[in-house]
Amino acid sequence: MPRTAEENDRIRQLSKEKICAAAMALFIKQGYYATSINDIAAQAGISKGLLYNYYSGKEELLSEMVNTRMKEVVEVMEGAASLELPGQQLEHIVKGAIDNIRQNPEVHRFYLHLQTQPEADKELIKYSKLLVEENARLFELQCEIFEKLGVKEPRKRSLYFSSALQGIMLMIATYPQKLPIEEIERQIIEEFCKQ
Repeated sequence: MPRTAEENDRIRQLSKEKICAAAMALFIKQGYYATSINDIAAQAGISKGLLYNYYSGKEELLSEMVNTRMKEVVEVMEGAASLELPGQQLEHIVKGAIDNIRQNPEVHRFYLHLQTQPEADKELIKYSKLLVEENARLFELQCEIFEKLGVKEPRKRSLYFSSALQGIMLMIATYPQKLPIEEIERQIIEEFCKQ
């Protein structure tokens, strides 16, 4: 019996996810430039031809990965926006960020590295700028939340909040087994979300 269009779409999506997971593992292990399409195909357990059926090359694959990452962050922000109280919104952001890092610390390190590419890297700088622009947009949304909380200087408070959360995320990504993550999460929620 031939497959339905829905089944073909599901298989296509699973294949793309498998390819992205293989690429991410290799980009983390050996770096973007040292990873070839052959490496990615072998890691994914598929032929290079099949990989090219889904992606024109490594840069298109990276582009999709960055877009997926930005969508994940936007989902957390949209989930926060759906909550009524600003303190709950901030708590949702904290928990979403920390849960994501706890589950995938190496992925966070990869995107942090990508975000800090030098201007001279013509291939990767555009992805760095996309991530930086998205973070700036999210910072503005956080400023609005702090305004709703009625804090005296919402931009400054949002800056402190973002700095603390980013620092926590970096520490979890770097030393996931050595931190009292739940305690740190409770502290940042108490400090910023219980106004």
